[in-house]
Amino acid sequence: MEINIEKSLIGTLGIEMKEISDGKVVATMPVDERTRQPLGLLHGGASVALAETVASVGGIQLVDSTKQAVVGLEINANHVRGVRSGHVIAEGNIIHRGKSTMVWDVKIRDNQNQLICISRCTLAIIDLPKSE
Repeated sequence: MEINIEKSLIGTLGIEMKEISDGKVVATMPVDERTRQPLGLLHGGASVALAETVASVGGIQLVDSTKQAVVGLEINANHVRGVRSGHVIAEGNIIHRGKSTMVWDVKIRDNQNQLICISRCTLAIIDLPKSE
């Protein structure tokens, strides 16, 4: 299945993958008119979207994508500091890899390496329909 990232939430928010390896993903997202809330701070929902994107990209690297996919099952986030401009950097690391679920820890930091958000994302591993 071909996925057009530019015509998805990932492209809309300007999320860019910087590093993808087994069990680790690093991505950036701008803090601009696309990702700020009306008071001018990074929108918490944009942080959550970034965190789930990082976890999902990492999760798909750890399954046989011809037979399985990963989807978000649960996510939580603690927003610990506001940011008004620049970019944020998310680093996701796997903390549990099971047969039917994965759990990812995602930390989002600003340009000064200050912690902005801590998120934990649980992914469900699903079987793709068998082709006939």
